[in-house]
Amino acid sequence: MSQAHHPETWTAICTLRDIVPNTGVCALVDRQQVAVFRIGRGEEVYAIANFDPNSQANVLSRGLVGNLGERLVVASPIYKHHFDLRTGECLEAPEHSVEAYAARVYDGKVWVNMTVMQREAEEELAA
Repeated sequence: MSQAHHPETWTAICTLRDIVPNTGVCALVDRQQVAVFRIGRGEEVYAIANFDPNSQANVLSRGLVGNLGERLVVASPIYKHHFDLRTGECLEAPEHSVEAYAARVYDGKVWVNMTVMQREAEEELAA
């Protein structure tokens, strides 16, 4: 079994069809709120911390998903800061960036790995 589906590192969040395309949901993983987003009608998913450091509230899963140039982002519903879904970087205030986690779809379910950052997971898959 590959690390991508190892039960100790990956947590099933919900089925893919539970997330409306181009929206997010919030999940509690290891006592941390995670915002999980489904992009388009396919199996493209991303996970970042749900806590918005600009507003001090757990709201990012309720933000609007879109693009700023080449960057796939979610706009916080409170102060409208944009967070890169791949890296967690806050574009308006980089010092308020959030964690980005590996997320993928396997067997119709959305899985999140809280120990692997999104960039590391993409590099692992490319190798």
